[in-house]
Amino acid sequence: MNPLSLKERFEGGQSLFHDLDPRIKVVMSLGLILGILLTPEGAFPAYPLIWAVLGSMAVVSRVGVWRLARLGGIALPFTLAALTLIFTTPGQPLLRLGGLVISDAGVVRFMGIALRSWLAAQAAILLSLTTPFTDLLWALRSLRLPSTLVMITAFMYRYLFTLGEEAERLIRARASRSASLPDQKGAGGSLWWRARVAGGMVGSLFLRSYERSERVYAAMLSRGFDGELRGYNPPPFQWRSVLVGAIPLLAVALIQIMAFLWFRGVR
Repeated sequence: MNPLSLKERFEGGQSLFHDLDPRIKVVMSLGLILGILLTPEGAFPAYPLIWAVLGSMAVVSRVGVWRLARLGGIALPFTLAALTLIFTTPGQPLLRLGGLVISDAGVVRFMGIALRSWLAAQAAILLSLTTPFTDLLWALRSLRLPSTLVMITAFMYRYLFTLGEEAERLIRARASRSASLPDQKGAGGSLWWRARVAGGMVGSLFLRSYERSERVYAAMLSRGFDGELRGYNPPPFQWRSVLVGAIPLLAVALIQIMAFLWFRGVR
């Protein structure tokens, strides 16, 4: 399969979290992410406990603890933007690299950002693995999120697949036309040739995607689209779903209270 191809994150199954009300899952995930981000810097004993909560949810959802942890690693490359904190945060010097000094407070702050990002990504991924995207949309709408924002989110997600399909067509076209080029150093071509072809592909991808989006929008208008997403009336909340969704939130809240007390005691 082409590496640019996209697929739905949702994985069907029968579990407690698969059957949970999507609105409860959205609120629960947002609460977990907020709780993770509020973890005090330097309160490292709290992170294994939070991961235990997420791991328990992964086991109940039949996703797998280690698989969820591996998927959460997608957030780690973005934490490199905070790497400069190890040099700019005042604290006790640990290591000198030329004119740069790595401080202990900077290392603690960077590690906290990396761990919080990793854990928050796991909470969001678990939501996407156990909830169809259409259910997420009506859940957000029923939670009184502005309809314009919900519609933009829906179109953005769906057009990612359109972009992926167009990119795959361009890659196949390039492969079929560059199998053997004697003046371009074999099948791959020189670096300059590849850069020129890649630039042309990006421009072509933009034009083809724009034209296709216009055709899709025209087809939607012809079918009566008036700017509103239609859906069914959401069912009433069930106390069982509310209680199940509250358990992880209460666990993380208790961990946060313990972390703040421990952090204050250490200081």
